[in-house]
Amino acid sequence: MRFGYSEACLAHDTGDRHPENPDRLRAIRRGLAKRHGVEYTDAPPASHEAVTAVHDDDYVDEFEAFCADGGGSWDPDTVAGEETWDAALASAGLAAWAAGAALDGEDGRQTPFALGRPPGHHAVVDDAMGFCFFNNAAVAAQQVLDAGDAARVAIFDWDVHHGNGTQDIFYDRGDVLYASVHEDGLYPATGAVSETGAGAGDGTTVNLALAAGAGDADYQYAIDEAIAPALRRFDPDLLIVSAGFDAHRHDPISRMRVSSEGYGLMADQLRTVAAEVDAAVAYVLEGGYGLDTLADGVSMVHETYDGRDPIEPDDPVDETTKTSVETLRSTVDL
Repeated sequence: MRFGYSEACLAHDTGDRHPENPDRLRAIRRGLAKRHGVEYTDAPPASHEAVTAVHDDDYVDEFEAFCADGGGSWDPDTVAGEETWDAALASAGLAAWAAGAALDGEDGRQTPFALGRPPGHHAVVDDAMGFCFFNNAAVAAQQVLDAGDAARVAIFDWDVHHGNGTQDIFYDRGDVLYASVHEDGLYPATGAVSETGAGAGDGTTVNLALAAGAGDADYQYAIDEAIAPALRRFDPDLLIVSAGFDAHRHDPISRMRVSSEGYGLMADQLRTVAAEVDAAVAYVLEGGYGLDTLADGVSMVHETYDGRDPIEPDDPVDETTKTSVETLRSTVDL
């Protein structure tokens, strides 16, 4: 894979005890150093116009001024410093690079993966939340749509938390599909199966909340039986994967049971369905707060695109997962 990376993202200082800290990127880099075929590229930061294409002007101006004044706690979870403005623009720019590179034909071993922070999928139109300031995946999707490089973009979010911000931004849009598999009952308490879009976007939001303890077989079943059919029906030009790694069984802030191998399995499934619909694929980093498990998950995705066949899970699919998938399929008519 080709990894987008910027030193500017390390300058976003959240303090010594915050789970979303620069050591996340350092751990990923250390893990990838042991792997074959890793390439890095920097990218221009997102422009003011690119972020205001998906965020309110007043919010963007307020955030810039907040950082210029030294930052602080935007809310109890979301911390900024003076350098966070530049880091957030760099992170959004990396996501936009990944989307553009994918549409320019970079695939296979060159599939782009944006390693930016702060993450983005909780950032709503007019506010920061959940460690996120700019919605990186949304900035990337909107940029390629505005440029005419894609007519339809799908965003699949496998982070353990629901990407309420991405859903919010595109909820009434017919040109962007947002699909999420997330842990039921977890922050930010959105992502119910009944949230399916509105107006022109009716049916272009697909939410599957899985019970705590779901593992590799459950996620594999969810993608095969719900996410893949939704992607085939939508037929996107580009698939952006909002790739959080906090559903890992050893992540400190979730109760899911996905293994490192499981992330390779999911990447392989998405690569297959994207090929079926002739969609380009780009990855954008979201969460993941156990340093070793985050590094292992990213490395497993890379190795899958580098030619390694992931190992199928032995554990059975839980009946609650089958029930949740059936409810979703009937709700959005898959």
